[in-house]
Amino acid sequence: MRLIDTHTHLDFPDFDADRSELLARSRALGVERLVVLGVYQANWHRLWDLVQSDAGLYAAFGLHPVYLDSHHPAHLGELRDWLQRLADHPQLCAVGEFGLDYFLEQLDREQQQRLFEAQLKLAIEFELPALLHVRRAHAATIATLKRLKPARGGIIHAFAGSIEEAREYLKLGFKLGLGGAPTWPQALRLRKVVAQLPLEAIVLETDAPDMAPAMHPNQRNSPEYLPDICTDLAELRGISADELASASSRNAAALFGWNTEAAW
Repeated sequence: MRLIDTHTHLDFPDFDADRSELLARSRALGVERLVVLGVYQANWHRLWDLVQSDAGLYAAFGLHPVYLDSHHPAHLGELRDWLQRLADHPQLCAVGEFGLDYFLEQLDREQQQRLFEAQLKLAIEFELPALLHVRRAHAATIATLKRLKPARGGIIHAFAGSIEEAREYLKLGFKLGLGGAPTWPQALRLRKVVAQLPLEAIVLETDAPDMAPAMHPNQRNSPEYLPDICTDLAELRGISADELASASSRNAAALFGWNTEAAW
């Protein structure tokens, strides 16, 4: 089984004590490449330093809506500077994590929308995929994507929408990130949707250290759990874990512009 974890926060302090050992365990289980996503301006340097230490790590930089109060107008300019400076670097793979969060009612929606559109325009300008956080905001997200039309598409992280919303994202060139959430037996609606998704729609992720899967409850999530997530979701779909791993890795490699023939 050869896997790509398309969504981690491996730079977070949660991993400071054992990051190298965790990566070694993950690689031994087949997790060959990992995308590490920035969420606010203050963690971009730390993230890039980490990515530079390991050829199998890839960086995305963004301003996450949950940290809305920490973002300042100047940070958008700094984000553009990072993308400009690293435009041809093979370990820069996307803009993200950014998007819309309507679950947290204290977050100003107009301010979120402005930040969302500004970063989506940067993804378009630099011809990079967009790695999107979408919580209870699918209609607004789909409407914005239809209006701005990012040519490289991207990933809807931790997808938990309907099959109709899934189809809209697919038409817009987006993949759907699946991780720990649909492994929980009580997630009946989401599991039903996952079972119906076309294989070409799916990329796998952990969101480590958050969103631990059902087989590792109440634990720090980790990229080393991605094979377990893959196995569970493959069983849900009635296919082999190797088939799902191969499809999701091909999908991710194609999205990020990696050499699929050599690697997968």
